[in-house]
Amino acid sequence: MKRAQSNSPVWHPFHQHLLEPAPKKIIRTEGAHLVDERGHSIFDAVSSWWVITHRHRHPAIMNAIREATARFDQIIFAEYTHEPAEALAQGLIALAPPGLAYVFFSDSGSTSVEVALKMALGFFHNQERPRSRIAVLQHSYHGDTIGTMSAGARGVFNAAYGSLLFEVDTLPFPAPGCEQKTLDAFEHFCRNDEVAALLIEPLVLGAGGMRMYPASVLVELERIARHHGTLLIADEVMTGWGRTGTLFACEQAGITPDMLCVSKGITGGALPLAATLCTAAIYDAHLSADRSRTFFHSSSYTANPIACAAALANLDVWRDEPVASRLDALQHLHRERLAPFRSDRRFSNVRQLGTIAALDLAVETTGYLSEAGPALRAFFRQRDLLIRPLGNVIYLMPPYCTTQSDLDRAYAAIDEAADLIAAAA
Repeated sequence: MKRAQSNSPVWHPFHQHLLEPAPKKIIRTEGAHLVDERGHSIFDAVSSWWVITHRHRHPAIMNAIREATARFDQIIFAEYTHEPAEALAQGLIALAPPGLAYVFFSDSGSTSVEVALKMALGFFHNQERPRSRIAVLQHSYHGDTIGTMSAGARGVFNAAYGSLLFEVDTLPFPAPGCEQKTLDAFEHFCRNDEVAALLIEPLVLGAGGMRMYPASVLVELERIARHHGTLLIADEVMTGWGRTGTLFACEQAGITPDMLCVSKGITGGALPLAATLCTAAIYDAHLSADRSRTFFHSSSYTANPIACAAALANLDVWRDEPVASRLDALQHLHRERLAPFRSDRRFSNVRQLGTIAALDLAVETTGYLSEAGPALRAFFRQRDLLIRPLGNVIYLMPPYCTTQSDLDRAYAAIDEAADLIAAAA
């Protein structure tokens, strides 16, 4: 098949180069917007894949990066440490749900979850009572490494790699009215004492379709896990840093997981960094005079000092600026603008949690490969809106500086797009 014409050697993620238009070149970012080479200001309604929290190029975070580059580049994190990492670890523990005591740094959301999976298996292995199963929610997504793909839903994302993936115990998604089925399935899997951990996205399944479930389900899943000695891993890579209306989604259930995975917004979106927080019990299970019980994991850029400095500045922003009021304002704007869509037959499952809003376009073919997805993206692109539907699922997850006019433009485009998609059907 003929290759798509392009002058660039870059292979872009989640981009079918034979079908998609050439990527726009961005020359600057500002606030909630990207500026392309033609000078067009594009509303970043998905926070550049959910990473930008407060705003693009927050001054305090950018200043911290500049200052850190005057003293640091990468430092090996085996045998050595540095103040940005030490201070950040202390800051994360202070903000996290009570009981988390140690921080293991990595460099992406996928790796933070991979670290947690290995910690869970090592926890039981080092106590000579090995457990080998991982339980997950149906439709979940946890990353693109082999381990995290194994823990995610099977489908188009990982069909080519099936022979490499390990099996997991999958709980049915707790759809409204079906919550007990989820709890019963988890209870069933835990009875054989083989489930090492439940890995879960708290309250919202992101790439799986922005599927939302109540905090009461998370409370009950945690109770079952504790009863059976199963560990709980909270994947807060997307849900953390205010997206659900609280700093971490786990707060809304009042629980402390055994491991908490964070990335994306940890630096306000400025630089890649991730962390896996764990309890003292997880750490202690790897603490031994027997060197074979060492936690054998690392990446070359573990705890990059410049990224850690950015994350420290982000913690200061959360402490010193009225972030909570910005979250409240954005939630209110979403709620008002979603209201007319709730009775609109062109859409279904209109939903919101915190600063995340989503609705499903009523089309014949649904799911990630729905033809509505590319058509919607093309429509939004023409209107200088960065909105990337998950097939027929349209969602908005903008930075916290988003204005009423930004959201009005986005929701007006969603309304217009629905008519155009229907007319083309």
